[in-house]
Amino acid sequence: MDRVQIDLVQSTFAQIAPIADIAAGLFYDDLFNRDPSLRLLFADDLTEQRQKLMQMLGAAVDGLDDWEATVPVVRALGERHAGYGVLPEHFDTVGAALIGTLEKGLGEDFTPQVKDAWERCYGLVAGEMRSVLGAAAG
Repeated sequence: MDRVQIDLVQSTFAQIAPIADIAAGLFYDDLFNRDPSLRLLFADDLTEQRQKLMQMLGAAVDGLDDWEATVPVVRALGERHAGYGVLPEHFDTVGAALIGTLEKGLGEDFTPQVKDAWERCYGLVAGEMRSVLGAAAG
């Protein structure tokens, strides 16, 4: 990611942060609509999970400034997700739900450039998580 893309991701995440719980709720609604089987991986009450999602997204977004230092944190997250039953193919669904949520939450500010920057950001995160997911599961 280049500096412009990092700035786009960070500035649009800052726009979403004040409505973090609403955004996280939209994300999980979208995720479970896309793949209802994923609902089984989560507790009935998603309150804590919504907070964790937004905290981890925030850490990844902040970490774009020093990605090499962020990679171990993201890989550790991937290892934990292996224990939850997450499979490599789930990442495509999660990515689509994230992009859909950002589109809803940002409205007109969700430009093609913002979409591309977020897709690249998610690609970095998902790539690192996937890289350890198979090893942790196997």
